[in-house]
Amino acid sequence: MTEPTPRPTRVRVHHLQAAKDRGEKLAMLTAYDAVTARIFDDAGVDMLLVGDSVGNTMLGFGTTLPVTLDHLVVAARAVAGAARRAFVVADLPFGSYEAGPEQALASGVRMMKETGVSAVKIEGGVRVAAQIRALTDAGIPVVAHLGYTPQSEHLLGGPRVQGRGDAADVLQQDAVAVVEAGAVAVVLEMVPAPLAARVTEVVRVPTIGIGAGEGCDGQVLVWVDMAGMTDWSPRFAKRFGEVGAALSSAARAYVDEVRAGTFPDAEHRFDA
Repeated sequence: MTEPTPRPTRVRVHHLQAAKDRGEKLAMLTAYDAVTARIFDDAGVDMLLVGDSVGNTMLGFGTTLPVTLDHLVVAARAVAGAARRAFVVADLPFGSYEAGPEQALASGVRMMKETGVSAVKIEGGVRVAAQIRALTDAGIPVVAHLGYTPQSEHLLGGPRVQGRGDAADVLQQDAVAVVEAGAVAVVLEMVPAPLAARVTEVVRVPTIGIGAGEGCDGQVLVWVDMAGMTDWSPRFAKRFGEVGAALSSAARAYVDEVRAGTFPDAEHRFDA
């Protein structure tokens, strides 16, 4: 019987590649604060994504578009500071890299210097290859993001599956382009499972799927979807718990005891 591969004490780029080479699946979750980052890190999550989904999930925005670099720097600093093992990736938000390699490099340098994350993530294929190359040449690992890219949701017509029909070849070409530019991993979001599996075979770096089927090298979910924190979750997001219901129950119990005067009691007070 083959002995299991020892888990690294700190996940780095070469560990991600080694996992793909061995056929071992990578687990990734979003995180936006130190408390959840520490919980997920202790649970063995390999990669933590400080996503611009913080806008939808934590900041009350309708989309990711209003999220700024300042927003993500604060969140990324908290997550990177709490994680001891996981490979921490931070999104570069809309408007922080589209102008070209120089803008992308400035944004990436700021993110790395001020937060302590291990990599940055940007959306797009061929159109951002120059940005990926500039970041990589500066020593900044880049995770690419293809398929449904939320920062382009207005152009794409909302959250729709990408890469069907003739668009499949374009997506595969984008995947090859970003890897050739230096991307260390590729997120594939809302991509038909057969296409995601084909891309996973074609590119040499790990693919991380979200709504892209089981053929990817790893999976990522937004943590509030994974944990059942909301009334609704995307079709591709399995609810592994009902943390929202548990939190609601705890809050109601607290309110009831405060109003009834039963909290605090003798156990939860200081006497002279």
